[in-house]
Amino acid sequence: MKKSAPWWSAIGVAAGLAGLATGYLVSAVMNLRLTPVSAVAELVVQLAPDAAANNRDLGAADKPLLVAGIYLILLLSFALIGRLARGAWWRPVVGFGVIALIGVVATMSANGAKVTDVTPVAVGFAVMIVALSLLAERLRSLEAITDQQRFSQPYVRSRRSFLTMAAAVVGVAAVAGIAGTIRGGSRRAVEEARRNLAATDATKASPLRLAVTAPQVPADVAVGVDGVAPWMTPANDFYLIDTAFSKPMITPQEWTLRIHGMVDQEITLTYDDLVQRELLEDWVTLNCVSNPIGGELVGNAWWSGVALAPILEEAGIQEGADAILQTSDDGWNCATPVETVMDGRNAMLALYMNGEPLPVEHGFPVRAIVPGLYGYVSATKWVVDMELTRFDAVDAFWTQRGWGELGPVKMASRIDVPRDGASVESGDVVVAGSAWHQHTGIEGVEIAVDGGAWQPTELAGEVTDDSWTQWRTSVFLDRGSHRVRVRAINKDGEVQTGAYADVLPDGATGWHEIYVDVV
Repeated sequence: MKKSAPWWSAIGVAAGLAGLATGYLVSAVMNLRLTPVSAVAELVVQLAPDAAANNRDLGAADKPLLVAGIYLILLLSFALIGRLARGAWWRPVVGFGVIALIGVVATMSANGAKVTDVTPVAVGFAVMIVALSLLAERLRSLEAITDQQRFSQPYVRSRRSFLTMAAAVVGVAAVAGIAGTIRGGSRRAVEEARRNLAATDATKASPLRLAVTAPQVPADVAVGVDGVAPWMTPANDFYLIDTAFSKPMITPQEWTLRIHGMVDQEITLTYDDLVQRELLEDWVTLNCVSNPIGGELVGNAWWSGVALAPILEEAGIQEGADAILQTSDDGWNCATPVETVMDGRNAMLALYMNGEPLPVEHGFPVRAIVPGLYGYVSATKWVVDMELTRFDAVDAFWTQRGWGELGPVKMASRIDVPRDGASVESGDVVVAGSAWHQHTGIEGVEIAVDGGAWQPTELAGEVTDDSWTQWRTSVFLDRGSHRVRVRAINKDGEVQTGAYADVLPDGATGWHEIYVDVV
């Protein structure tokens, strides 16, 4: 075992993974929202707005990449700590201690963190130290054996002892990781609560079930062209953008909403309080401010819940309050203009999506919906707190990072058919897609081919100004390459601007265009 440097790295990795897995198990047993690793990931988002949080596609591939990056750094650190264990005993203690300290800081930085939340970090740190000590002791015994003793009984015993301990440590890591996954009872409890809220059988239905209506998509809202996004977006296909690396797991019985700040009287609502109120349902299209021109970070759903304006009226909004600082259970917040909630639009606390209880990923048990605003200033998932305040007194999550303060949705249109770069046969070519300008509505959609005159299209039926509108037309195209552009006209007579603007700071503008090869 003279050439044992790789083995020292290996035992460092094994001990580190055993500690991580044990910490994961303890997090599951304690029903904590964040594991130490996910706490670090969320802290990275908080501290590195330009590199991480300001990523316009936050919520898609970035989260797994960030978590994978953290694990890679940990593995390299564990390998280095293993090599350090070859020398003085205190070196690995310091190495693992630094990692544990980062975990403690990240855990305590989370919204609503308690001192006991660092228990997984402490237990994981202890397991790392003990596991590495046991492995290092046996590896040193192997190293002490000379080449001449390679096949002696002492060597065989030392080798067996080392391999047995290594297998035990790896086994602890595997068992703890699997047990943590199985023990993740908070997710199971929440999913069971969702099933009970969705149940129609009286013997299974929860008393908290809201008597929502199933979504009925009118026949005339779709243009009937294959390739155009469905008018009602299934929950599984609805875009996901948020900063939570570990989704809050809240049952309806646990959920409360505190309304306070510049109000005459503070109000705390339970889920049951909402269920007792008058039902509000509406088709509302949501889109992300980071949706690029022609992008797919937009979806339309049937939302069921209760109106937010009457609740705020009961609290009594004081003069001068112009913002609602909404806060999620995971600590994310946004500032919503008071006037957009109180002007008669269907701003709501949504409990159901497309006739089913909200999926966890979309904010179960309760989220906010404000038609006509981008989600980053209004659509708080897992909402638990609303403070009536002033814009000049708050600095919400995304506005801290350079995004606009008010976030009104900008008029947009998109070509779904044909796809950009598609090959089509010469002759009459069907062009179709969707357009939206929530809370204002779409009056018309036009297309232009190769810079020519704008031509009107046929609009499908409309249910509400808060949802998108599908459109279609047919144009004759000769062989060759052609450019097709689209623009919308809203019900105020405004024409969608062709001036290009990036998504930052308050949403993209410009005409969506595609190029097709006609053969």
